[in-house]
Amino acid sequence: MIRKKHFVITLFALFVSAGWLKASVNPTETKAPVMPDNVKAVIEKSCFGCHNTDSKNDKAKEKLDLKTFDTLGKKEMIHALGEIAETVEENEMPPAKFLEKFPDKKLTDAEKKILIDWAKSEGKALMKK
Repeated sequence: MIRKKHFVITLFALFVSAGWLKASVNPTETKAPVMPDNVKAVIEKSCFGCHNTDSKNDKAKEKLDLKTFDTLGKKEMIHALGEIAETVEENEMPPAKFLEKFPDKKLTDAEKKILIDWAKSEGKALMKK
């Protein structure tokens, strides 16, 4: 009986260390917000060029790196979503200087609404978890 119990414990430890039972071992782990296609399209058009790991714009990628967004902790992700909503609402993103060179990156009112609604709803959902 002891051998069987030891085997089960060893097997469980193996699954945990391999990451196979990660979700059940750590149920409070933050999942990245679901990003619908319409949100992805807006982000790809007007945000991703500067806000990614490979960007030459150090300030933008330091503020928000969309390539690593899904690795943020719960608190950081809620904060980032709030910042996204606020900066878009305040017409701070994309910046006016950037839009002088790339006017096609300007967000339409509909695109702003898409980003703001998504960021706010995902932030609220994370706060409930």
